[in-house]
Amino acid sequence: MDKHVLVTGGAGYIGSHACKALRAVGYVPVTYDSFVTGWRDAVKFGPLEEGDLADRARLDEVFARWQPVAVMHFAALSLVGESMKDPGKYWRANVLSSLTLIEAAVAAGCLDFVFSSTCATYGDQDGVVLDETTRQMPINAYGGSKRAIEDMLRDFGASHGLRSVIFRYFNVAGGDPEAEVGEFHRPETHLIPLMLDAIDGRRPALTVFGSDYATPDGTCIRDYVHVSDLVDAHVLGLKWLEAGKPSEVFCLGTGKGFSVREVIAQSRAVTNRDVPILEGERRPGDAAVLVSGSTKAVSTLGWTPKRAELATMIADAWRWHQSGHYEK
Repeated sequence: MDKHVLVTGGAGYIGSHACKALRAVGYVPVTYDSFVTGWRDAVKFGPLEEGDLADRARLDEVFARWQPVAVMHFAALSLVGESMKDPGKYWRANVLSSLTLIEAAVAAGCLDFVFSSTCATYGDQDGVVLDETTRQMPINAYGGSKRAIEDMLRDFGASHGLRSVIFRYFNVAGGDPEAEVGEFHRPETHLIPLMLDAIDGRRPALTVFGSDYATPDGTCIRDYVHVSDLVDAHVLGLKWLEAGKPSEVFCLGTGKGFSVREVIAQSRAVTNRDVPILEGERRPGDAAVLVSGSTKAVSTLGWTPKRAELATMIADAWRWHQSGHYEK
């Protein structure tokens, strides 16, 4: 009998990679997406159910039809700058929709839940090694909304036996090595695809937001994790819950930090092309340094990142970038 997994946001960047990874190990990923930010062409690995997470009747219908063994919840708004300007939009879209989803899952008896959270729940804690025990102090509505959903999952765990694996991501990068799916947003806000756009002339230049941070070269430092490695961890999280193990939280990063200027230099080396640059002002809500200090996913889940080098992430993203994407 097929094991179905409901993948919210399965038409998005990370969600589509998760669907491919799930199919590869024998699950049937059922994408649930509203296509506000997702792409129909990214739904390649299982059935599609179009709908809004705020629509409880639609969710009940989908749970009844597929009877999933678990939920992987990726669907969310995730632009830090926008969340600073319009926090209500983020609390409605992320928190209220997640509450509706969790209540629908519990009502359907689907009690295994894998959640896409973020290191943005930690806020700006320079000099602190960020791991699962670090105090969460978000400085924007995006991080705040994700922390609220984490709290919600714990509350439903206590009241209804919902078991969850929460993954706090650092910066996700790269693309499917086979270039079946990849990173594409509209508007694009992530450093590496913006940089590749500038390299091949799709935009005039890459804007570096802030060069006066307290870092060695003045630009923000981030920990980058390959999307394929990230979704491998999600499959392990699903199997953890299937084995009857308790709710857990894991950070997903490599433990290495790279500044914006270091990423630019690496991209020049990988593509053998120049990167046109504009110097811009800091963006509100951006932390100076976000790097994982955790090895818990490795030691507890047995997660082994296979594409952890920054050059590999950029090369995979460049391959996808050159192959044509959802815009075409």
